[in-house]
Amino acid sequence: MRHSTPLPFDANDKPVIWTVSVSRLSDLFRDITLEYDSLATIEPINLGFDEAAKHIRERLATERCDAVIAAGSNAAYLKGRLSVPVVIAKFSGLDVMQALARARRVSERIGIITYQERLSELAEFSSTFGFDVAQRTYVTEEDARAQINDLKAAGIKAIVGAGLITDLAEEAGLTGVFVYSAASIRHAFDDALEMARLTQLESNRSRARGAVVTDTLRAKHGIHDLRGDSAAMETVRQSVVLYAKSPATVLIQGETGCGKELVAQAIHREAPRTLGQNRPFVAVNCGAIAESLLESELFGHEEGAFTGARRGGHAGLFEAANRGTLFLDEIGEMPLTLQTRLLRVLEEREVVRVGGTRPIPVNVRIISATHCDLEQRVREGRFRADLFYRLAVLRLTLPPLRARPEDVLSLAEWSLKNALASLGARPHPNLHAEMMACAPLLQRYDWPGNVRELRNLTERLALFLAAEPLQALTPAFVLSVAPELAARPAALHDAAAPAMPPSDERISDVLARFGGRRDAAADYLGISRTTLWRKLKAEG
Repeated sequence: MRHSTPLPFDANDKPVIWTVSVSRLSDLFRDITLEYDSLATIEPINLGFDEAAKHIRERLATERCDAVIAAGSNAAYLKGRLSVPVVIAKFSGLDVMQALARARRVSERIGIITYQERLSELAEFSSTFGFDVAQRTYVTEEDARAQINDLKAAGIKAIVGAGLITDLAEEAGLTGVFVYSAASIRHAFDDALEMARLTQLESNRSRARGAVVTDTLRAKHGIHDLRGDSAAMETVRQSVVLYAKSPATVLIQGETGCGKELVAQAIHREAPRTLGQNRPFVAVNCGAIAESLLESELFGHEEGAFTGARRGGHAGLFEAANRGTLFLDEIGEMPLTLQTRLLRVLEEREVVRVGGTRPIPVNVRIISATHCDLEQRVREGRFRADLFYRLAVLRLTLPPLRARPEDVLSLAEWSLKNALASLGARPHPNLHAEMMACAPLLQRYDWPGNVRELRNLTERLALFLAAEPLQALTPAFVLSVAPELAARPAALHDAAAPAMPPSDERISDVLARFGGRRDAAADYLGISRTTLWRKLKAEG
């Protein structure tokens, strides 16, 4: 056997491997696991497809896993939805021949159904050995069921395939012949062990290079923090996993409060170690820093570059994020003069500090975010077209909360529990039922501040509930704490368009409506507080 010589793992740090299957492959996984018990910590997960993906993502938030082993359509589904490596168990040509031989004992006419791709060598094998084999492929379970029914109608009584195919074949009254052998599964386990070994070596090299950064430069949120069971959020999570595998720039678009930085951190966290998972994540809000300071913050400055310049000079954020990720929030607010410098850094992969002449090489992945329509700004001449296309190699648009009302209740309950915990208070035993009673109130509101506004509301509710432990969470109580919920019903707004004020509404009027609270007015307008101040100053 290939694993007869133990791989060089630390005895106290065995790799962790999870096997995923809902078919008869589970039995084969279980039998082979016993042979590898001394080499790895192996755990079966008897779930499939979406259930398996959600379960694994939740556990990865707090647990370690070096590799997942799965097979067939289940493996293909998981591979595009998980950041942890997925090893696909594949059957060999010998497995196919042996399975066909077993099927031949049952019927002269045999069917074989494989996932997505046909076996090109099968036609030659059939003609050489006189086997009458009907070959079919499938993508979904419905496809597989239809192919089995078609073969059954053609008089075929034995079908060769993976676990799903053999289960469906027997369900249809046919003989299912399982194609996988123990040797093929051992091969998958060996591949998973080798992958874990390489991952551990890369991690050790990173530590030797001092690449593990301090918490001040670490992304604190991952894909498990992108909560919501709606189809829209599942699409976002799938995009995060996919984009994390590439070093290309990402442009995240969405209304204020949608969680753009959360998504940026998740992309960084889900990346393979070689792309920066354990490396710095540096964020800067391009709309919150004055133009005169933003250049120095991004590119750094040399000693004496300007009045007040730090003695000895100062490394900029590009240098701080070297070999990691630089997140440029509110990129649409960046002045044109700095857009030119940013483009040059992206093209040349080097930065020159303010007041300096020496180029400093940097290897940084750029993730940018905006709440505004950058393409419109390009047409208006307010944003460079060449920079836009350089930043938007990969694009991701986050759905507003009002476009996924099915997520509101679960998000509110989760946020409220966290807010209560931060105050040292326990949630009421009937919290879920009380939240359900408040569902109509919460779901008909259009949430102009999106998830951030929802989180702020739950923190406010938690404060009152912690002060009055016997207070029930009723709709009347929620309205007393948050009267704004009665003021903006979602039905009055287009669910696909951001809630924006009329174009002729003065900034000062909006500010007055919110009692002078600049943060609330800025959220309502979908701009930063700095931009709000600029517009207010321009009004005179």
